[in-house]
Amino acid sequence: MPEPLLLRRHLGLADYQATWQAMQRFTAEREDDTPDELWLLEHPPVFTLGLNAKAEHLLAPGDIPVVAIDRGGQVTYHGPGQLVAYLLLDIGRRGLGVQQLVRYMEQAVIDLLAGEGIKARARRDAPGVYVGEAKIAALGLRVKRGRSYHGLALNVDMDLEPFRRINPCGHPGMAVTQLRALGISLSLAEVAARLESHLAERLGYTIRPANASQPANPTP
Repeated sequence: MPEPLLLRRHLGLADYQATWQAMQRFTAEREDDTPDELWLLEHPPVFTLGLNAKAEHLLAPGDIPVVAIDRGGQVTYHGPGQLVAYLLLDIGRRGLGVQQLVRYMEQAVIDLLAGEGIKARARRDAPGVYVGEAKIAALGLRVKRGRSYHGLALNVDMDLEPFRRINPCGHPGMAVTQLRALGISLSLAEVAARLESHLAERLGYTIRPANASQPANPTP
């Protein structure tokens, strides 16, 4: 039996609010036979507050926009140089549980880092991927009627200063790192190629580019 298809879109630097609305629209309008999709992109600087976010974890946002959204979890930061991977999956069709999907996402990042000689781990008490005690990837999902959206954010080569304006994922003083700080000089495109390969392997998909005539269109 052939592996299910995962359509991949490279969206470049995309506005957060518009992308979030596009994910909601895709999830609401998809049919039972709609192929699953993987969106790979960057966002301009933005803090996002998950459904469980507490105001005290947003310390000093300054001029960076703050958006309250519908994923699980607390507060995090997105900005240029961070690879964001949104997984728009019919997990009911695939027979995947939410926690199983989270583990596969974490393991895909761990596999990527292992390929570069970096030992990383997941934590059950704080979803994400860590190198030592420093967080390098954050995860957050929303599942509606068995369909997921949102996903993961992997720090590649970015300005980490805004993380000092928050308690990352609700953990005061949590250290944050990135690939560049670990001596990995891959471009964002190279990291994206490796990540999509590991996600496909862990989740059991065949990846193909999405039809350019059917864009996700996450623009204001």
